Amino acid sequence: MSNNLNSVFYAESYHPIQAGSIDGTDILPHDNAVYRAHLCSSAGLYDPLGDPKVIGDPYCTLFVGRLSHFTTEGTLREAMSKYGRVKNLRLVRHIVTGASRGYAFVEFETEREMRRAYKDAHHSFIDDSEIIVDYNRQQLMPGWIPRRLGGGLGGKKESGQLRFGGRERPFRAPL
Repeated sequence: MSNNLNSVFYAESYHPIQAGSIDGTDILPHDNAVYRAHLCSSAGLYDPLGDPKVIGDPYCTLFVGRLSHFTTEGTLREAMSKYGRVKNLRLVRHIVTGASRGYAFVEFETEREMRRAYKDAHHSFIDDSEIIVDYNRQQLMPGWIPRRLGGGLGGKKESGQLRFGGRERPFRAPL
C-alpha cells in the first residue's frame, strides 16, 4: 500500500461543487447534477465501501472508461496485460440486460504495474474505442460521489458546463 494516499490525486478530497469549477473556488451548486451530488454527500447516501462487488487492493486498481459496449472481459484482459499482470477484472454490466456499461475496474498484481498502465494505457484504443484510464477514486478519494449520483470528474454537466478537477482538465489558478 502507498504511504501517501493523496500522492495519486490532483485534489486532496472530492467536493461536488468544486468539481464543476474551473479554479475550485465555487461555493454554490449551479447545476442539477451538482445539486444531487451535494445532497448525496451531505446526507451520507453513498457508501463507497458498501458495494460487495468491489474487491481487491484499491492502490493496484484502475478505472477504465469509454469502453466499447462490445468489449468483453477477455478482450480487456488481453489489452491490459500489456502493462502488467492482471489480478482481477470487473467489467460493469447493466443489472437487468447484462449489457456492458462501458467501464471496468482492473486490478494489477503490483502498484508499479498499475502506475505503468495509468501512464501508458490512457487514450489507447480497445475495440476501436479510445479509452480513458484513471485511479480508483471510489475507494481512495475522501468524499467521492459517482457520476450516476451527480458527481464525477471530467465531461459535461447537465447544463453543458465542463467539469474540472480530473486528469483531462485539472483545476487552474484564478486569473
